[in-house]
Amino acid sequence: MGSSQKDETGLVRQAHGLTADLTTPDRMTYWVDLVLTATSAWGGLWLAATAHNLIVVAGGGLVGLLALYRGLSFIHEISHLRPKDVPGFRLGWNLLIGVPLMTPSMMYEGVHNLHHAKDRFGTARDPEYLPLGRYSPFKLAMFALISLLAPLGVILRSGILVPLSFVIPSVRRLVRAKLSALVINPDFVREDNDRTRPDWLAQELGCWLWCWSVAAATIIGLVPVRFVVTWFVLFSLATFVNQLRTLAAHYWENDGEKMSFEAQFLDSVNVPPPALLPFLWAPVGLRYHALHHLLPRLPYHNLGKAHARLSAQLAETSPYHQVEEKSLFVALGKLFRRACAPAPVLAVEPDPVERQSA
Repeated sequence: MGSSQKDETGLVRQAHGLTADLTTPDRMTYWVDLVLTATSAWGGLWLAATAHNLIVVAGGGLVGLLALYRGLSFIHEISHLRPKDVPGFRLGWNLLIGVPLMTPSMMYEGVHNLHHAKDRFGTARDPEYLPLGRYSPFKLAMFALISLLAPLGVILRSGILVPLSFVIPSVRRLVRAKLSALVINPDFVREDNDRTRPDWLAQELGCWLWCWSVAAATIIGLVPVRFVVTWFVLFSLATFVNQLRTLAAHYWENDGEKMSFEAQFLDSVNVPPPALLPFLWAPVGLRYHALHHLLPRLPYHNLGKAHARLSAQLAETSPYHQVEEKSLFVALGKLFRRACAPAPVLAVEPDPVERQSA
């Protein structure tokens, strides 16, 4: 075994040893958090869509935006939860958040875990990786701004393409392979979607019926247009914040080559305390993204405890201490500065024949 493999194995073994008692999800925490988050999200949206006082509208909109974003972020936890961990949580989340946002859990389940596969991370087969660290500032800005169209995308998928897919086989193949996964890699093709799971079918039907029901209720005047516009704006802003968080989640330096585990870890980012704002822009444990890649089975509510232990007990020379950023803007600033930096000029050796003739 090479020295790098020993270092990798050592880091994982140490981390597991220090956090072994933190791997069990607390069911009450999950449910209370979800219910309070959903209540805040839809309550804030309702205030923003119905109030006439601008301060109340702004306050309700801000609460609705942050809660909607937090609620949507639970899809990441669901992709790592086993059904027995928190029974019924997947169904509850889909009813309260996933279907109303037409972003059901099946669009992340079976996809996100590929991002954690050691032989896929950072390669062309990784659904959640692009060499963004090598992009130009313009391409990085477009990567962030395109997320504002996410609500339009889910409406088109649930309201038009899903129903069409049940009668047109070619559309069904397109929806299954290319439009049933939350990814950033446009070349990713979903490989596990060649059969219809009953729960996935139910989620797709739920999103379809929700989309058509809201559209019909809006047309006949039962749902005010302002409510739908507010939903669209808050959802759009939530996905934009998430896209900014995505830019800060890794260093994005790999360009398709397979990476060692340590290289994968060092490409990931933690934004730990004392920074406070990550609680808002990287909720449900997403501020500890590097730690999550090290120990993906840790539930979100224990990541802070785990980070404190590892920070205190791992040696100063441990790779664990090399992946921290102070804030979202610091991480984004570094990414954009790398994008603005000129490409290194490689020295070209003169041709031997030319050297001799000279």
